[in-house]
Amino acid sequence: METRISFMAVAGILAVLSTSCTRDVSFKADVYPVLSRNCLTCHKPGGEGYAASGLSMESHEMLMKGTKFGPVIVPGSSLNSSLVLLIEHKADPAISMPKRPADKTGKSKAHLLAWTSEQLPGKEIDLIKKWIDQGAKNN
Repeated sequence: METRISFMAVAGILAVLSTSCTRDVSFKADVYPVLSRNCLTCHKPGGEGYAASGLSMESHEMLMKGTKFGPVIVPGSSLNSSLVLLIEHKADPAISMPKRPADKTGKSKAHLLAWTSEQLPGKEIDLIKKWIDQGAKNN
């Protein structure tokens, strides 16, 4: 009897964990805040990243439009999404994102060459990848 109860308890815990791990990632609640904190300074009209690539992250629609070179997100495939390559620093270091001032003193920099790139925290990268793998929905 004890074995059956233990098995039932473990099965119940696994069911709860499985449900919480597969929840839909929300663009508005989960992804946009990460983009807003780390990318939007440059990737909006008037920003250096926008001027260089044409990529605006001001909205889901603009993000999905991509750059002047093409889309950066392939809905359903983080593996084939160039945005993921950039934020995981698997692309040329000159275009890895996000950019940060090379000088941490807060002095403004005249151009992008004075900036360095720092990788996002792993859980933020995983969140973006999961959102893309779930279809990159505007939810």
